[in-house]
Amino acid sequence: MPKVKKVLESHSHKLHVKKDDNVLVISGKDKGKKGRVIAAYPRENRVLVEGVNMVKKHQKPNQSNPQGGILEQEAPIHVSNVMHLDPKSGKVTRVGYKVLDNGKKVRVAKRSGEIID
Repeated sequence: MPKVKKVLESHSHKLHVKKDDNVLVISGKDKGKKGRVIAAYPRENRVLVEGVNMVKKHQKPNQSNPQGGILEQEAPIHVSNVMHLDPKSGKVTRVGYKVLDNGKKVRVAKRSGEIID
């Protein structure tokens, strides 16, 4: 029987980053690296960032990869270890929320007030 990671559903929350956001890693072995969010996993509070937290995966030969071998791929990192980059200045910023006149809720960069979505 495969091991299944238990996740407390009551403690999952909305993430401050989404897919295709530009972020900066603020802690860990890849601190200082910038990248694009490839995928977000809200239930685990983790994100997959392009070129960050690279791990080696041993791949058995299969139909799509007949050679097999050791592949390098990204592994998810905790969402608290990344910070959003301001679309105006390119510096790190916190994310706020604002309701527009038409009733639509959007994400806003706290540093510049620029709308992110």
